[in-house]
Amino acid sequence: MSVRNGIIGSVYVVESLQMKGSTLRRLEALGLNVGTKITILNNKKSGTVIFMVRGTRLAIGAKIADSILIREDKV
Repeated sequence: MSVRNGIIGSVYVVESLQMKGSTLRRLEALGLNVGTKITILNNKKSGTVIFMVRGTRLAIGAKIADSILIREDKV
């Protein structure tokens, strides 16, 4: 599923980043890599998603959110 489908307060693991170019490089530089755990903080109707990754809050738009595939973290 994509980040956009995540439930607020849940922890997920990034499975893949389905994008190319500078956006991919920037997200990786911010610590969003395959295998990274993220926590969904807010999921707005407009498609904007705010999540926590490695202690930093990131806000992304709908197009980017649809390009990040995640799975539930099994603790």
